[in-house]
Amino acid sequence: MKRGSGVEARVRVRYAETDQMGVVYHANYLVWFEVGRVEFIRRMGLSYKQMEQEDGCMIAVVEATARYKAPARYDDELVVETRLESARGVMIRFGYKVVRVSDGLLLCEGETVHVVVGKDMKVRRLPEKYAERFAAQLI
Repeated sequence: MKRGSGVEARVRVRYAETDQMGVVYHANYLVWFEVGRVEFIRRMGLSYKQMEQEDGCMIAVVEATARYKAPARYDDELVVETRLESARGVMIRFGYKVVRVSDGLLLCEGETVHVVVGKDMKVRRLPEKYAERFAAQLI
């Protein structure tokens, strides 16, 4: 993965993800942010599952924002672009853009802020092998 680049993950809107108005329910974008985040970590050559199970380390969401620009609808194919904004000490920040494939329209953009915690949910530093890979992604 190229330094400072975003990672793309594709999702297709399922009927169950829409509301009575026929548009995607707003909270689903946070789920898609997670899809993008996990794919970003995977493309760095890391495994979030392994980070949790073998290293006892998790990145807990402490803040999430989303700015909705246009609605997504049932069966739209979407690209979730995820990029690492910062990784300092115990804090990690990801940025996201959700774009409809058919017309390239930006539907939503947002970010999540995470704190690194152990299995006991106490703040801890990111293990060095992960910290090095995250740092390498920053411009």
